[in-house]
Amino acid sequence: MKLSRLLEDYPFTIDEGEDLLDLEITSVTNDSRKIEQGGLFVAIKGYLMDGHDYIGKASEKGAAAAVVSEFRKDVKIPQIRVENPREALSRLSAKLLGYPTKNLKVIGITATNGKTTTSYMLDHIYLEAGYKTGLIGSVMIKSGDEFVHSELTTPESSDLQKIFLKMAEDRVEKAVMEVSSSALELYRVNDVDFDIVAFNNFSREHIDQHGSLEKYYEAKSSLIRKAKSSAVAVLNMDDENTISMKEHTKARVITFSTKDPSATLFCKNLDLSSGRGRFTLVVQEGFEGLNGWVPQGEYPVSLKVPGFHSVVNALSAMAIAMADGVDAKVCVKAMETFGGVERRFQYIYDGDFIIIDDHFANTSNIDMTLESLVKLEYEKLHLVYAIRGNRGPVVNRENLETLLKWKEKLHLDEIIGTKSVEFVTDKDRVTKEEIRTYESMLEHSGLEVHLYEELRPAIAYAIDKAQKGDVILLAGSQGMDHGARIALEYIYRKGIEEDRESLFSVLRDRVSDMS
Repeated sequence: MKLSRLLEDYPFTIDEGEDLLDLEITSVTNDSRKIEQGGLFVAIKGYLMDGHDYIGKASEKGAAAAVVSEFRKDVKIPQIRVENPREALSRLSAKLLGYPTKNLKVIGITATNGKTTTSYMLDHIYLEAGYKTGLIGSVMIKSGDEFVHSELTTPESSDLQKIFLKMAEDRVEKAVMEVSSSALELYRVNDVDFDIVAFNNFSREHIDQHGSLEKYYEAKSSLIRKAKSSAVAVLNMDDENTISMKEHTKARVITFSTKDPSATLFCKNLDLSSGRGRFTLVVQEGFEGLNGWVPQGEYPVSLKVPGFHSVVNALSAMAIAMADGVDAKVCVKAMETFGGVERRFQYIYDGDFIIIDDHFANTSNIDMTLESLVKLEYEKLHLVYAIRGNRGPVVNRENLETLLKWKEKLHLDEIIGTKSVEFVTDKDRVTKEEIRTYESMLEHSGLEVHLYEELRPAIAYAIDKAQKGDVILLAGSQGMDHGARIALEYIYRKGIEEDRESLFSVLRDRVSDMS
């Protein structure tokens, strides 16, 4: 596409003559390593690096021109100045590829917690209904039967548009996407044509990144606020921050709730005594979906995955699917066979004792995890806690305060802390200040406090102490990503289980190699 057409209706200035606009552009990217001959390089100022410093490298690799926010001297290729290169990256990428999401049914899901599980649940429902699906999220990206590991929860806008183009070429019928606050704030999804959007919950997280809780909420809620009038917005009626968006969107609103029977979809007779939710799904009144009328009705649901949070996520996924024309009975059947997502209250071992793996990322996540845990029947809890590195004392203090709030209900008498030094990178390294926070918060807790440099001995200690009927919780974000494999390897080496293939089958669907 000629540069003149690509920049049509977009404000810009150039540092050379008008003949620049006759350039033929083959691709758009902000990554100088991905530049192709005739590509357009978009220079973006980031938190750590300035893309303007890489214009020379982009030129050497064949870039035809650069989009900039400030002109640079001694640059060999032409420059086009725009007010917001991030916004331009999204717009120009989508336009060059013909706005691929116009040819897809796209569902965007955001939440502080649970968007990964909800996305996987929804994908599972669509597959059960016979659709060819695409999925974009923090664990993986898939188009039909092709899978790749995901580096970001939501890819950069130029990469995202290429993914959608491939989905369109692969004839994907439903594209399900996790939408992070970063993606919304950094314009990555600006030119994605969402048909259904969902906002499951909101709580404290990513404050350092966004600057304040208010800005984080502004970013998160923009998915709902900016939804088109022909779209459907699915909102959690039990969360005051999400349901408040009902008055601030042009989209048609559908609600779900575990508490309020006036919601469009309501969960009644909830039973979590076994750890796995059983309830009656009630469609209170019929409602208009994207593909016609959805009738009222009641349907018994038995989830395969454990935890109260799984009930909430299932309600969201079923509400989205039903709004998109999937029969309620198909939704229920899919939820009864859905096996879960890695590191989201995931049962990785269920023998004489149980091992649960959870990313334990923030206060809301910790509350939901422990609320589910206290409903289980068990003897004693062995908590292996990976301290959050490079997040500062505030985040670590809040997480430990939340944990200690549940102490009396947890059958817990010690904390097995770890810095996980053998696995974390510099950006997740636990600092001395965070260690001081860990020790000072637990000093008067009445708990025996341990601190291991490495993850392996911390997990080995917990397994060695576990007795019949106990629960081991592998809790933590980056530092605990390898915990499940380490635990199962240790169980196998100790001879607790002899069938290695069966033991490790729970990790079979993990797209990343944790070995």
